[in-house]
Amino acid sequence: MQNPWISLLTDFGLQDPYVGIMKGVIHTLAPQAELIDLTHGIPPQDVAAARFALMTAYSYLPQGTIHLAVVDPGVGSNRRAVALQITQGYLVGPDNGLFSGVLAQSPPLAAVQLNNSRYWRTPTPSSTFHGRDIFAPAAAHLANGIPLSELGDPLNPAELTRLDWPEPQPTPSGYQAVIQAIDHFGNCITTLPESLLRGRNWRVWVRETWIPLGSTFASSSVGNLIAVVGSSGWLEIAQNQGNASQALHLRVGDEIRVDWA
Repeated sequence: MQNPWISLLTDFGLQDPYVGIMKGVIHTLAPQAELIDLTHGIPPQDVAAARFALMTAYSYLPQGTIHLAVVDPGVGSNRRAVALQITQGYLVGPDNGLFSGVLAQSPPLAAVQLNNSRYWRTPTPSSTFHGRDIFAPAAAHLANGIPLSELGDPLNPAELTRLDWPEPQPTPSGYQAVIQAIDHFGNCITTLPESLLRGRNWRVWVRETWIPLGSTFASSSVGNLIAVVGSSGWLEIAQNQGNASQALHLRVGDEIRVDWA
């Protein structure tokens, strides 16, 4: 039988031992599990960035992967700890909207609240480290073949917290959209999918700045701005060998406009 895969996504960074502790808990309970570090560089408490990162990554991992994601500013509060089954595998983490990007593409088949203390690391989990005491054990138990239904009470998937961005809005000359993520390079990723841009000549506006269209980052000279459809299938605004976010003073949630040329 193929060893189960568990992916990890956190905002813990690598300078502290938190990631290693979670891995230790997983391997103690499920030593056969294979671990994939998606990223531990999510900005602290940035649930929106975690949503985007997981949404763009999950479909590239092996079928059946258990996605353990912990970006949890509400840890210890009344926010729910959950585990979900989707067609491609499982999602484990806080119910704070982190999973909403994945669920928009792959609706949940089942959902539970992780309130069965039998499957926690300890009956009295820390109020500040559910990644260690609740989420990592849940992922490990799923890797061991424990049914999702054993981990806690069932939830109505429709009641899960959503953090969905507004759909692109049609305008008389094109679309209005927003920046949904900014990556490590300063590329500004919009909510405009490639499907809305096919078959038309178009141009991008950020406030009063016109951004030319290109097929690659190198379609413009070094230092110049360029608009491209990125690898995740969304329209991106970039700067060749620069940082478009800084150059244009763009932040997540800012609006952009696409006009048909």
